[in-house]
Amino acid sequence: MTTTAADRPDVAAARRPTPTLLGLGVTAVAGLGLSVLYATTGLGVPCVFRAATGWDCPFCGGTRMGAALLHGDLATAWHFNPFALVGLGLATLLGGWLLVEQATGHRGALASRLSGLAGRLRIRFTTTTVTIAACALMVVWTVVRNVTLGPLP
Repeated sequence: MTTTAADRPDVAAARRPTPTLLGLGVTAVAGLGLSVLYATTGLGVPCVFRAATGWDCPFCGGTRMGAALLHGDLATAWHFNPFALVGLGLATLLGGWLLVEQATGHRGALASRLSGLAGRLRIRFTTTTVTIAACALMVVWTVVRNVTLGPLP
């Protein structure tokens, strides 16, 4: 009787996408869908935070940013939301990195070096610490954006 890679639990687990990769994929599909909807129809999702406070949330302008990117207009995308644009670039790099790790089954030299550097600096990247750091950045961006730039048109 022959066994296939799917019959071996270690191989099947290695091929299963990580929760981070799945989350990035779902977010990418949702963002692309909203951007395509806005670019083709002009319809977007209203922001509850903006309606309640009058301030732009960290993601306000993100749909219009995505629509501008679909048209190849990087300057307009930057105008709508530079924070989300940088986040999109970082998420794209992370997603690509995770896809390569998933396809090859190993971390790679860069991941090992970064992990070693984080260990020497006593930085521990857990879901909780990354989430807290991201939330803190979003709060800072929201305040800076609304105090210095004012709400988007």
